[in-house]
Amino acid sequence: MKKFISIIATLFFLSACSKLDEEPKSYLVTEQFYRNGQEATAAVTGTYRKLYESGQSLYNSLIQIGVEMATDDYEAGPRARNPHVRAISSLTHDASNDRMEQLWKQSFDAINASNIAVDHIAQIPDGNIDATLRSRLINEAKFLRALHYFNLVRWFGPLPLVLHETTSTKSEDLYVAKSSEDAVYAQIIQDLTDAENLPGWKQYSGSDVGRASSGAAKSLLAKVYLTRRQWQLAADKSKEVIQSGEYGLFENFADVFNVSTKNGKEHIFSAQFQGNIGYQGNSLASRSAANEVPGINGDYADALHKAGRLYESFSATDKRKDVTFVSQLTSPVNGQSFTFDPHFNKYYDPAVVGNQGQSSKNFPIIRYAEVLLIYAEALNELNGPSAEAYAAIDGLRSRAGIEKLQDIAPSLTTDGFRDSVFQERRKEFVYEHQRWFDLVRRGADYYVTTLKAAGKTLAAPKHIHFPTPQRELNLNPKLTQLPDWQ
Repeated sequence: MKKFISIIATLFFLSACSKLDEEPKSYLVTEQFYRNGQEATAAVTGTYRKLYESGQSLYNSLIQIGVEMATDDYEAGPRARNPHVRAISSLTHDASNDRMEQLWKQSFDAINASNIAVDHIAQIPDGNIDATLRSRLINEAKFLRALHYFNLVRWFGPLPLVLHETTSTKSEDLYVAKSSEDAVYAQIIQDLTDAENLPGWKQYSGSDVGRASSGAAKSLLAKVYLTRRQWQLAADKSKEVIQSGEYGLFENFADVFNVSTKNGKEHIFSAQFQGNIGYQGNSLASRSAANEVPGINGDYADALHKAGRLYESFSATDKRKDVTFVSQLTSPVNGQSFTFDPHFNKYYDPAVVGNQGQSSKNFPIIRYAEVLLIYAEALNELNGPSAEAYAAIDGLRSRAGIEKLQDIAPSLTTDGFRDSVFQERRKEFVYEHQRWFDLVRRGADYYVTTLKAAGKTLAAPKHIHFPTPQRELNLNPKLTQLPDWQ
């Protein structure tokens, strides 16, 4: 039986972008599309688009409004009118929340795209595809599948574990029960272990720049181990990335977000954006931009949660502060200067002042700075704050222009050093979809205490996961709701 798969519904959504650019020619059945290396490459290229498609896709604002609003650093801004978004911000969301539904749906759509690629590329006749290319493309698809499952299992806990294309309409095939978190993590680790065989990032060129690499697989694997509190494995894998010599910190923190330095030595894996080409701009720039300044045309839907005192946590000399926030802009319309409360600024693109929805700044999913902090945290949990752990965190502090932790607090306890790492993560990764994950992996008590201290008094232990969307429960009789959300 032919398996008709709509390009739009699954993966062949390949409108032009600056990187990974392939154009769809028509709607095709999978057997007709996966015939050779060129078509397989185009198909896997399409799976990347699930990260950053226009509109509210996963790394194009959905994770921010669907997850990060439920932290001490963010809140729904004055122009965030969607009641589902405001509910997440106030921690009054429930299983009917449409952002929860989209997080689940879009992530599983992306996993399905990877599954199709893995299954069908393996079946292409040897004479039609180079063996090295076949292996690379399958491992790229596995990397992306692992990334999406890693997000899902942290958001929702136990999940349906689906690893092959669904080709049957029988209920026993369509309806899949949840697997344990351990089973999901085992698959994530297996996929990333396979993806470690990918090329290094410097081996990609031209339109292939930005694809998943061996370093990306190792870095994400280190983060998985850290999340699982497998400290030795996290330390070993992050050290492997560090000692590879492939990556480094930009000397200037602003270069992490500059268009001219995209896909550089600190960018281990990023969502690729190119404004004014196929509507592939980074919408976070518009969502956070000021609406008080004529000609800027910002949405101001993602706002700083003032009671969390994130802004005040930066010292005056911290070079990250003026890259992360902006509180004064000159109007391109009348030349007047406007001062306002701090807005997030990392993705503001001066090349498209009046249309920030077309920002060409990439979104860093994992960067070298995080690998250093993973290494520091894992070493501390193993043996306390060693000189090596201090050196890892101080690399970031030196780049930021602030005093080294080794100099101002050389005798921290394990608990004190852990808190220092988390504070450094908070300031380093503002508006990079890291805060919720960091809070919840320290446990329900830590999450609740932190949010209540920031004035979000409805925080409860159940909020370290999101509810299984009611729509999915209605569609799949084998799914059950998390006990805390029943």
